[in-house]
Amino acid sequence: MSRKLRHAFGHFATGVTVITCRDAAGVPVGMTANSFSSLSLDPPLVLWSLAKTSSNYAAFVAAPNFCVHVLGEEQQALAGQFAVKDADRFAGVSVSNGQGEVPIISGSHAHFECATHALYDGGDHTIIVGRVLETHTAEAVPLLFHCGKFAKVAALG
Repeated sequence: MSRKLRHAFGHFATGVTVITCRDAAGVPVGMTANSFSSLSLDPPLVLWSLAKTSSNYAAFVAAPNFCVHVLGEEQQALAGQFAVKDADRFAGVSVSNGQGEVPIISGSHAHFECATHALYDGGDHTIIVGRVLETHTAEAVPLLFHCGKFAKVAALG
């Protein structure tokens, strides 16, 4: 069932994000994720889910702050860079510090600086809810993920 379910889930097109935090030693941590969603306007909350088997799991569940970066279609290489295991994901990436010293990647098309609000068990994932502290947006064509690969927005009509 899990292979069939994964295949069916893949038919839901999602945006692509890179989520960053700092680990307990203050080292930047980041990963590509497509499990991001808005949750509430009042209070301002977002959520994303993290596999319990992720090498970044300990850092993200302990982090007091994180940042979700929404990528544009020209940032496919950046999404790939933050998806590679056992690599310096921040190599060549321009980063500044946001609230709680969270790493903010320059050039994202939107970002949400968050304080960790709650963690919930979600089976083989943990659902991380963040209270949005600050946002930034820029106009862009979104990078999408659909059926296991990157996809582009097609004009309608």
